[in-house]
Amino acid sequence: MAVASISVGMFVGALVELGSTNRDTGALFQSGVVTLLFGLALWWATEPEGVRSRDVFAAVGWTWVTVTIFGSLPYILGDTFAAVGIDRSGQIVNSIFESASGYTCTGSTGMTDFSVPGRGMLMYRQITQWYGGMGIVVLAVAVLPFLGVGGLDLMSAEAPGPSSDRLSPRVSETAKRLWATYVLFTVAVMVMFLVIPGPSLYDAIAHGFTTASTGGFSPYPGSIGHFDSVVLEIGVVVCMVMGGANFALHWRLLRGDGGSYVRDPEFRIYVLMLAGCAAVVIGLLWIDGGVPLGTAARGAIFNVVALGTSTGYGVATGSGSPGDYVTWLPAAQMVLLFLMIVGASSGSTSGGIKVMRLQVLVALSIRSIRRSQRPRAVIPVKHGDHSVAEDIVRRVAGFFVVYAVLVMLGIVLLSELSGDLTASVGAIISTLGNVGLALGAAGPTGNFTEAFTEPGRILLVVYMLIGRLEIFPILLMFSAPLRAMRDRVA
Repeated sequence: MAVASISVGMFVGALVELGSTNRDTGALFQSGVVTLLFGLALWWATEPEGVRSRDVFAAVGWTWVTVTIFGSLPYILGDTFAAVGIDRSGQIVNSIFESASGYTCTGSTGMTDFSVPGRGMLMYRQITQWYGGMGIVVLAVAVLPFLGVGGLDLMSAEAPGPSSDRLSPRVSETAKRLWATYVLFTVAVMVMFLVIPGPSLYDAIAHGFTTASTGGFSPYPGSIGHFDSVVLEIGVVVCMVMGGANFALHWRLLRGDGGSYVRDPEFRIYVLMLAGCAAVVIGLLWIDGGVPLGTAARGAIFNVVALGTSTGYGVATGSGSPGDYVTWLPAAQMVLLFLMIVGASSGSTSGGIKVMRLQVLVALSIRSIRRSQRPRAVIPVKHGDHSVAEDIVRRVAGFFVVYAVLVMLGIVLLSELSGDLTASVGAIISTLGNVGLALGAAGPTGNFTEAFTEPGRILLVVYMLIGRLEIFPILLMFSAPLRAMRDRVA
């Protein structure tokens, strides 16, 4: 069902294309038909008695891989990347890269010429991130209540955080409520774009999809900097902050419980972290960098929020412009790199390791120090006023170990493939955190085609998928096929 659902985005893109540039209508429509038929075939072949717990990670992981492959069809059939002067294999790599970046809400792009794809193709590109924001598997659970308990396992495996909030005793009802909140938030963002002078209806819809999903794609190479509007940037900053918050809090707001934001310890730290990092970057640019205070504040606040929420929008109007953080002081870039690693709240559409995990890790470190003085003391790890179960503490600690290993391995491999250490560090952390923008040649005025080789971009596709599925599901997705092979041999 997840594969069939993405065909809707292709058909919508075809309609937009038909009514505008009419350049990629055939590619989008043909891709939609193929994807719909294949998705329905998979759905009819699926056993309706549920998903076994041991197969959950495989179901989620292979769903995202399949969606990524079929999502690349419009780019391949439309020759979207033919203008960059690469061969057919390179165009296929770029198409898969763009599809993965869309559905994982990463926002990294291989496009070098935004005038090649039609308006409908660019709208489809925006829609891919909207699908991926709340999660294609969660969408499937919302419309397939027969998954039962397996549905809850799927939501937990796919949800973008340490755990998924259950808003209803019924799994399908929880998914529907999350998607209803997501849709309302998307509409609110679109209205914001329409109210502020500058963006058109097309711009409002396109950026509404990718702001709500904290994805970061834009139909313009200059991203939000294309509009050069301080008022719009302020509005987008507010929307990105809300997109990086736990959507369960938004649902409670709709139910009349606005105080849930203040009571939530993760949300408080999340907002304080963004505010503190913005203040540090403003000070560095103003005092040490000699940038005027107003210009420093404008560039710092937007980039801090864009990278801290893993949205990845840019406000650079050109290389060396105030919004081009690649030209900032190294200390300011390190603050941005820290934010790319941490990300936003659990239960949000954002990437990164999540603020909650960082809180648990800090609490675990403090407990280790206290235990060195009192070895026999029973000291629980707390998140806010609540104690964290020991099995969750161990999972969080293990997550950080695996994360560190993946980062180091990725940097070594990508540096070997592409030869640029600075860009490789930023790209690995960016793709693993689903941020989009990176450092060096892959910064806000660059692109990943020119920054990395084809094998390097394939590696980054893998890291996007690992980051979107929170590392463990993508690593465990091979367990079911390997178990089946072992049972067959036995």
